[in-house]
Amino acid sequence: MISPVPPAAILIAGALLVPLFKERLKKVYLLALPSFAFLDLLYMTPGKYWIVDFLNYELIFGRVDKLSMAFGYVFVLITFIGILYALHNKDDAQHMAGLIYAGGALGVTFAGDLFTLYVFWEILAIASVFLILARKMATSSAAAFRYFTWHFFGGLCLLAGIILYVMNHGTPEFDYIGLTDWASVLIFTGFCLNAAVFPLHAWLPDAYPRATVTGAVFMSALTTKSAVYILARTFPGTELLIWAGAFMTCFPIFYAVIVNDIRRVLAYSLINQVGFMVCGIGIGTQLAINGVVAHAFSHIIYKALLFMSTGAVLHMTGKIRATDLGGLHKTMPFTAVCCMIGAASISAFPLFSGFVSKSMTVAAAAEEHLTIVWFMLMFASAGVFHHAGIKVPFFVFFGHDSGIRAQEPPINMRLAMGIAAFICIYLGVYPQPLYHILPYAVHYVPYTAFHVVGMLQLLMFGALAFTLLVLSGYYPPEMRAVNLDTDWFARIPGRKFIWFCHVPLQRIGGLAEGVVSRIVAFLKTLPNGAVILEKGTDGVFHSGLTSLPNLLVVWGRHLRTEIKQLSWNLAYILLPFVVLLALLLLL
Repeated sequence: MISPVPPAAILIAGALLVPLFKERLKKVYLLALPSFAFLDLLYMTPGKYWIVDFLNYELIFGRVDKLSMAFGYVFVLITFIGILYALHNKDDAQHMAGLIYAGGALGVTFAGDLFTLYVFWEILAIASVFLILARKMATSSAAAFRYFTWHFFGGLCLLAGIILYVMNHGTPEFDYIGLTDWASVLIFTGFCLNAAVFPLHAWLPDAYPRATVTGAVFMSALTTKSAVYILARTFPGTELLIWAGAFMTCFPIFYAVIVNDIRRVLAYSLINQVGFMVCGIGIGTQLAINGVVAHAFSHIIYKALLFMSTGAVLHMTGKIRATDLGGLHKTMPFTAVCCMIGAASISAFPLFSGFVSKSMTVAAAAEEHLTIVWFMLMFASAGVFHHAGIKVPFFVFFGHDSGIRAQEPPINMRLAMGIAAFICIYLGVYPQPLYHILPYAVHYVPYTAFHVVGMLQLLMFGALAFTLLVLSGYYPPEMRAVNLDTDWFARIPGRKFIWFCHVPLQRIGGLAEGVVSRIVAFLKTLPNGAVILEKGTDGVFHSGLTSLPNLLVVWGRHLRTEIKQLSWNLAYILLPFVVLLALLLLL
């Protein structure tokens, strides 16, 4: 049995009606939308549905299999949690953007052709921009512009790749693509940008900390994991992803240790965790793909929990820098406990969700004898415990006493954090429901003596290193600064270029204008100087510059239509398309 409505349509269409409801009825309506979407998922069976004929192509809005269903479940679940967390918010625009954002993620998940995928891909990007702009700060507006620029570039790469792919294959329907030609390279680039693969990752730690308190919860869950899903479907077994993912797990650690903004620390740890997924996609075995899906599910929940707990601190105190916080466990104990549960989960402590999911990718690397990759993943596991597992709860809720005595957040925020915390513990203790929805049969057993003892040893040595560094005074101090990433290559040269246009270039223009003025003044002092100057100017403008248009008019006489008149506006419109088509044919 299949529902007549795609799950994405429930959220996107439902979002447009949000302003029509008031107060309590609006809250009920907001929670009902992801609930209906979840019921819709329960009635979906494997196959292809909602197929629409468009320009001799089939648009498939519902490709249902175990891979898409696993991501569909977690996207709907986090949408419900995110909406519950945001119920106190009176801004309809944020609710609408969040729902459309989630609808875009579901549309990407169930898209069965590249055209449908691209439409929802852009909906995903545009809706998320509003969650950054909604904070209404100058820094957020600037970050939103940079975020949009990054994703506009990624969207162009994806669109160009799709056009070439359809030209080469004759159909927009897709499954496995692989790196085989320029079309696949462009598509791959677009997907990797959304997955925050180095060096296309700088938009994430730049934008996520500047989103609204509630918007960051959606952003932590949807954009990168949609990209993980689509990479798992189109590029499994791509060796480049093994090393890209392994590197992604390691380099964010060094940034997260020195970053002062707590939500920026979480943004870097998000890249670290997505690196495990990207690496698993590159390995491509059944155990690795199961590990990717399981870890994506777990990560969406515990990362949202971390963003919710730190967001609650920001909401209640107005502060989010480590240098401004500390001692909040005294007045915000529930939030502190939820944050520690999220920290234990991301660190892969036994009995927490990260332990039963992350280890599958590490085990897959060991099975394929990828020794260097295995060591990188183990180093990254210790590193994430160091910054996300210890640093975040320590500096926010413990550490020095900042003197802030903020109260617990509103009840809806606590309920959302409580649900996410429960799921983190439940899946860590009893992972079978998670393993049941994975794409392949699961024979992996997480709770073995070797695995439990080995992980505890790794984590305890990480905790010991943190303690010794703090007590000895060698731990990197928290500084009030913004650390640029690879976005340095866009932001600093861009500012230098603007400075060059405003200062040296204007001076050069002023000097040139002065020289021309002196020449003109000198010529006017000569006998018949003004006449000579006027004739020379006429010769340049009337003879030289008008010759080309005259030639075009003469040539255009051969293009007269039935009404004896060529539409130059139409020519101007068609010319860029002709040039673009020629470039595509040459490629």
